[in-house]
Amino acid sequence: MPEIADNGRTWLLSGPTSSYALHLTEGDELVHLHWGPGIALADAEALAGHPPSERGASFESPLDGREEYPVEGGPRFVRPALSVRTDERRGTEWSYEGFEADGGELRLRFRDAGLTVTLHYRMRGDVVERWTTLRNDGERPLELLRADSATWTLPERDDWRLSQLHGRWAAESRLTRSPLTYGEQVIGSRRGHTGHQHLPWVALDTDATEERGEVYGCALGWSGSWRIAVAQLPDARVQITGGAGYDDSGLLRLAAGESFTTPVFAGLWSDAGFGGASRTWHAYQRAYVVPDAEQDRPVLFNSWEATYFDISEEQQGTLARRAAAMGVELFVVDDGWFGARTGDHAGLGDWQPNPDRFPGGLKPLADYVHGLGMQFGIWVEPEMVNPDSELYRAHPDWVQFQSGRKRTEFRNQLVLNLAREDVQEYLWEQLHGLLSSAPVDYVKWDFNRCFTDAGWPDDPYPQRLWVDHVRALYALLDRLRAAHPGVAFESCSGGGGRIDLGIMSRTDQVWTSDNTDPLDRLDIQHGFSQIHPARVMAAWVTDSPNTQLNGRVSSLRFRFVSAMAGVLGVGGDLSEWSEEELAEARRWVDLYKEIRPLVQQGDLYRLRPPAGGLSAVQYVRGDESVVLAWLQAQRFGEPVPALRLRGLDPTASYECRETGEVHRGAVLLHHGLRTALRGDLDATVIRLRRI
Repeated sequence: MPEIADNGRTWLLSGPTSSYALHLTEGDELVHLHWGPGIALADAEALAGHPPSERGASFESPLDGREEYPVEGGPRFVRPALSVRTDERRGTEWSYEGFEADGGELRLRFRDAGLTVTLHYRMRGDVVERWTTLRNDGERPLELLRADSATWTLPERDDWRLSQLHGRWAAESRLTRSPLTYGEQVIGSRRGHTGHQHLPWVALDTDATEERGEVYGCALGWSGSWRIAVAQLPDARVQITGGAGYDDSGLLRLAAGESFTTPVFAGLWSDAGFGGASRTWHAYQRAYVVPDAEQDRPVLFNSWEATYFDISEEQQGTLARRAAAMGVELFVVDDGWFGARTGDHAGLGDWQPNPDRFPGGLKPLADYVHGLGMQFGIWVEPEMVNPDSELYRAHPDWVQFQSGRKRTEFRNQLVLNLAREDVQEYLWEQLHGLLSSAPVDYVKWDFNRCFTDAGWPDDPYPQRLWVDHVRALYALLDRLRAAHPGVAFESCSGGGGRIDLGIMSRTDQVWTSDNTDPLDRLDIQHGFSQIHPARVMAAWVTDSPNTQLNGRVSSLRFRFVSAMAGVLGVGGDLSEWSEEELAEARRWVDLYKEIRPLVQQGDLYRLRPPAGGLSAVQYVRGDESVVLAWLQAQRFGEPVPALRLRGLDPTASYECRETGEVHRGAVLLHHGLRTALRGDLDATVIRLRRI
């Protein structure tokens, strides 16, 4: 529960190692006090007693850099978190009304004429969740031009450094760090979905290493267009503001009685370096975000790279038999099972099994897969439609479009306007009917193009579709999960184009990237692990050479160990694998099942980043640990370097199951590692158990 000062004007939230404090001044201005190491309420009250400097009062605002949630209007010059427009005026001049604290949540309420603004705070572990509710309690409509979830204020430090995850299709989640300079750095997406270009996460530090030093991190839970702005102000203070929408052209129009609740913008402080911050993020998501996170995800096979659009029931059955013999637990039929879907030019929107390919529907194949001891899954892309489809021919007005403009097509498809209630109801009927017609256990939910012609000619406020599309997506997923509680969902968007805390609260795992090259994947997975846990990170073993991307040849061993760092899947053409390859694959699948509880539920330690030589990660859970190591290159006879393991009891002894060696807790894997990576062996798995 939040701690509250006797005067009711200072509030303190505390986790196991950190605290967050804020204060309402005598002038009813809400200011930030502290975010960092744990403090007592008395310490927060003492901080509240120090008034700000009035230096430069004629030209600078006493609120800038101190205010907890800056609004547009009054003596403020920083980027506002809230911008409101009515017929009479623009901006906010709010007054404090009161607070409530119950169930671990703190709510601070302010009012400006007919607008009620409620700021929400909740501490979960060492992660602070913040969001805002805006309600029109007046009689006239008002427009939300900008409604960010929160503004975070960092303590004064020299030489801040900014970390972010950037990329593009097939090259997502690549970590970069750079000095923070004066002014703003803005990342985000104006594409209608989270995007391949940036994950909605930033971290700031001054001199942190992987396992030492202070790190501040923020992550936004929103699956549409978004923006995070990191600003170093003129007095060297730093503020981070973020929320839904990329620009300030308008989010929503609120009629009388309507409200909008922003997505959660979560933040954490850690003094255990980047690795400690990552482990805190992972634990938070497993405990509070990801559905059923305590359940390990199964090993899957996906048919896409084996068959592409050339699908038949008999052919899928053949692949299923080979997958089951390999130890696969979930068999997924990818694109091409429905409508007139013989290529990417037709069929999207017509979610009925193709009668030529599946004469009896999906149920016979699903029953056959279940009979082999596996679960059954399918691929869908519900938010899209091909112009060559029964759906589009019946309802061409259901797509996003601008009157009098050409409708842009990517991948021969258009985006359905999911903000429309009739579209929402159609998709519910189609998907609910599909999941009721056959024993489907898993849905791979794809989204393969960005918003382009995002118009809605018949609506009085068409730009609301950017927000309402996402809200409708969430509502549809929630409704499907409630009606089909045994069905798991994967978020996919041409790979990593829709990965964020918002979609993760409604899906069981995410497709990390369409790039399945095992060497490239080490970099992608390294960046992904900065914020998200291995429990949600789908990774496939596909064919070699990698014909989809770069033609690189890699060993089956390297491909498996790379994919075993997350939720293991197989996506190769099993009909072309030799008996020797299938037998080796079975051994790797069996090994993964042994170490799966450590990988998916354990604490992650990044021992060496993927920088061209040896890279390695370690997972620790209870008395067991596992190390995955990859030798990417070795030159001039250089020996394999030793690895110093983390997270073990330094007073205990651990036996290495691969070599029989016994090590103390502060162990250097040296001889055993070199033995495991000798000759042509380019990747290894090393297991340790406390004795």
